[in-house]
Amino acid sequence: MEVLEISLTPNKSSYEELKDAAGPDIFICPACDESSSGDNDFAGLVYESLLALESGIQAELIASGTSGCYYMKDRNKKIIGVFKPKDEEPYGHLNPKWTKWMQKSCCPCCFGRGCLILNQGYLSEAGASLVDQKLKLNVVPKTKVVRLGSETFNYSAIDRAKSRTKRNITEKFPQIGRRFHRLGLPPKTGSFQLFVDGYRDADFWLRKFDSEPLPPAVKKSFQMQFERLVVLDYIIRNTDRGNDNWLIKYKKPDIDETQSTAMNAEWSVVDGPQIEIAAIDNGLAFPFKHPDEWRAYPYHWAWLAQANVPFSEEIKEHVLPQLSDMNFVQSLCDDLYELFKTDKGFDRNAFHKQMSVMRGQILNLTQAIRDKKSPLQLVQMPVVIVERRKKTYGKSRTRADSDDTLTQHFSTRSPFFSWC
Repeated sequence: MEVLEISLTPNKSSYEELKDAAGPDIFICPACDESSSGDNDFAGLVYESLLALESGIQAELIASGTSGCYYMKDRNKKIIGVFKPKDEEPYGHLNPKWTKWMQKSCCPCCFGRGCLILNQGYLSEAGASLVDQKLKLNVVPKTKVVRLGSETFNYSAIDRAKSRTKRNITEKFPQIGRRFHRLGLPPKTGSFQLFVDGYRDADFWLRKFDSEPLPPAVKKSFQMQFERLVVLDYIIRNTDRGNDNWLIKYKKPDIDETQSTAMNAEWSVVDGPQIEIAAIDNGLAFPFKHPDEWRAYPYHWAWLAQANVPFSEEIKEHVLPQLSDMNFVQSLCDDLYELFKTDKGFDRNAFHKQMSVMRGQILNLTQAIRDKKSPLQLVQMPVVIVERRKKTYGKSRTRADSDDTLTQHFSTRSPFFSWC
């Protein structure tokens, strides 16, 4: 594929430019396009990673984790994103990590999570980012569905043999080679999440904060961002939120000693302390039912001291007006439908169940915020499922559908182990 330099202009959709310039080897899910400057920046970074791949700077497999997850770099070899291919997910058939294969082979009864749709983690990653953007929580690094190809991705032997054969034919018979649609390895569909710099696992900083308490202003800021993390996780019913897959960036104050005088040595604070949260690894969310088999998959943040503090007025003013509006909730479901239906294995009935769980989570969350409950009290509330009589979503939904009947019922079945 010929590498083309393009200039992303604000007057034209960056997605159209990428498609025109790169052809079928790069794709950004149109359901994720909100035509904002942030999306233009995102598209530019994705295209920069494509240029790096064509320059020979391949994706780097991340050693940790249980799936194929890759650092994507720019032409300066700087990490700019994390790509998770669909077929290399924990239960994907091309997962390069052996742990899940061993689990499937030796303990098939415990394979997978019975409440989740298998191999849709990349949609869950992008869906979490969509919810984050709709509610303006700003805790999830921007994530979208894209298609990329790299030599370091885990391909089948057949795909690699096809690629080698095409290249050999092109070298010997250029006229025949021009007829090939693609010479390289086929691009993979997956989630592309922007890389965040300067962050560490929450577990590291939480231990630090136990021995070195935060200043009052920073502690308040951290609490507000923590509440946004709680809102996100509870709405999407994240089944994999440990303290190792959300990040904290804490910049301690810089002290300037140069302004001290001979008469009175004085320390002057130049830059105040800053703290930020990033919610990554959202691939095990959006279940089609509440966990009711072996494990409960609890939110590990519920055991932190911050979870005992009642929801603040700030978070109430920020999210309650939207979450209390059923038109907003339905528009959120519609946007998720446009995203999820891009998957080849999309099942409308399964998606309807996923949205029923999400509506129930939103119902509990709004009630907890109104009653000034704490995040811990929130997760102790009985789980609810809110079903919509009509199963129409997205562009097919009419105005009359917005007044459709909603039915709620409680989930009575509990998992065997409630602590894990």
